[in-house]
Amino acid sequence: MNAKRLGFGLMRLPSLDPSDPGKIDIELSKKLVDIFMEKGFTYFDTAWMYCGFQSESAAKEILVDRYPRDSFTLTTKLHAGFLKTKEDRDRIFNEQRRKTGVEYFDYYWLHDINIHSIEVYERLDCFEWLKEKKASGLVKHIGFSFHDSPELLDKVLTEHPEFEYVQLQINYLDWENPAIQSRKCYEVAEKHDMPVIVMEPVKGGTLAKVPEETERLFKQCRPDASVPSWGIRFAASRKNVVMVLSGMNTVEQVLDNTSVMSDFQPISEAENDLIRKAVRIINSSIAIPCTGCEYCMAGCPQDIKIPKIFSLYNADKQEVETKGWTPQGEYYDNLIKNTGKASDCVECRQCEGVCPQHLPIVDYLKDVAEYFGK
Repeated sequence: MNAKRLGFGLMRLPSLDPSDPGKIDIELSKKLVDIFMEKGFTYFDTAWMYCGFQSESAAKEILVDRYPRDSFTLTTKLHAGFLKTKEDRDRIFNEQRRKTGVEYFDYYWLHDINIHSIEVYERLDCFEWLKEKKASGLVKHIGFSFHDSPELLDKVLTEHPEFEYVQLQINYLDWENPAIQSRKCYEVAEKHDMPVIVMEPVKGGTLAKVPEETERLFKQCRPDASVPSWGIRFAASRKNVVMVLSGMNTVEQVLDNTSVMSDFQPISEAENDLIRKAVRIINSSIAIPCTGCEYCMAGCPQDIKIPKIFSLYNADKQEVETKGWTPQGEYYDNLIKNTGKASDCVECRQCEGVCPQHLPIVDYLKDVAEYFGK
């Protein structure tokens, strides 16, 4: 991958109607693409369902129809949620080519491999299908995006050495999150010498609006740097990260991100210490003050992974309301496939008897069950 290491994520394009992401502001989007390209960045990432299924069509209008094919790289994805038969694979793929207006895709992913979707991909032989697409020249490079455990990631990379890239959620707030496990997933990719493409470096805008105390820390260290730039630089500083995606919908965001990555300066150790302090400040305002000690889990008759469930709930409550889709609900669904869910609690209160923080765990589990039950 020879492109500059900032990718334009086409998941959150500017909309003419805040309640309808499918009503894309095409003219503003063209302007954002033009600035991005003028700055020397060429990587664009879309998918079948982005922007109310309109992102791929928008990519044609704002990019493909306006620039020579060899001047940009385009990625899209096949999502298990829309596959019922083997025929669906080519039906969707061909429609994606029609919508985007390209003869081939530079990069093509299996979208969101997780404990649920991998059953679909295996049943419909999508791994071999994707290899065939590459062999035919319709896809230049193959990979997958991932929202699940490091153990599953290790299994996929071990069983499928044909993959060339993996797309992971990496940002400083999720780096040590016990449920999302960004660092551990990254380390698995590193173990397999697998190049990483980063998604959610600013958590869809969540890390652009941090607590005032955190913002002061950042500004004292780098007065001229934006708050979101800390997230971009944190992700890009990992040694085998080859691309950092950012969903940009304003001119200011494009100018800021391209400036950061045009003159990239890796996070220093002193800045890493500051980021760890920032994470503690952000997490101090979390909804459930669980420390993740896991004492509560040993005697749970329903095998509920209480700390991980609380961690996902906390992470989702921290998201900005304007973001729309967030990944924590999916992580929750993946977690409870083979373990207890929050609503399985039988209120035996064994967990509360051993909790060092004396948390009302049963009440919190009810909150979580209602929240993710939606």
